[in-house]
Amino acid sequence: MAYAYVASLQSEWLKKKGSLASWMVVIGAFFTPTIIIIARLVYYERLPGLYASDGFWMLLWKNAWESMAIFLLPLGVILATSLIAQLEYKNNTWKQLHTTPLSLTIIFLSKLTVIAVMMMQFLILFNVGIWLAGVVPQLIIPGVSWPGAIPYDYFLREDLFYFIDCLPIIALQYLLSLHYRNFLVSIGCGFIFWIGALGTLSWKYGFLLPYTYCMFNYLKAGVETKAAVPPVNIHGMALGYFLIFTVAGYYLYIKKKEKG
Repeated sequence: MAYAYVASLQSEWLKKKGSLASWMVVIGAFFTPTIIIIARLVYYERLPGLYASDGFWMLLWKNAWESMAIFLLPLGVILATSLIAQLEYKNNTWKQLHTTPLSLTIIFLSKLTVIAVMMMQFLILFNVGIWLAGVVPQLIIPGVSWPGAIPYDYFLREDLFYFIDCLPIIALQYLLSLHYRNFLVSIGCGFIFWIGALGTLSWKYGFLLPYTYCMFNYLKAGVETKAAVPPVNIHGMALGYFLIFTVAGYYLYIKKKEKG
């Protein structure tokens, strides 16, 4: 079974190469850092003071994640997950896939794993982008000092939290994408849930909507906001929702009479 899973995983990885979802990972990861680099090169006169400050990397991290955690990351996960699951519908290959010796469990898990790995790939590239946003202006503009030590432990911990907080979105979007042939259904539902998450940030029970977790994780870092502070561990709840949505998605997938 392990060999079949690895073979299926390799096949699914090859399928997504060159797809819109793959390009979204790369473009999305470098979009905000590129904007930051351009802005700093335009307002280069501010750089000496900025780079001499003690909390340079923490401020850069906060600035980079502002639009990412609230807008780009949730929407990107919604779109990428829906597009990956739709590859079989687009190419009309579901029936062909189900005639292979692969079990439904392996097919389900391999596709889900590819999406999760793409999420890790995005976070790695985004961190590279943040590093470049700090280094490139310093290399180009004369008289700008090196910004100091990078707090790797904090960055890695926050990356892990953001990854966990995205898991329920991945699982629910995956469920919807497998269940409905029209990918606009899954994307439309995801967009509605995201809008709902924005609207419930100030509600004391807003943490019940899993699409809020990336936002809450960013807002916890001392950002002035009217958002309600969740009285629970949102990362634990994210893992719980992920498990529930994954099990529900798997059940609906294996019980669906018409899978293509």
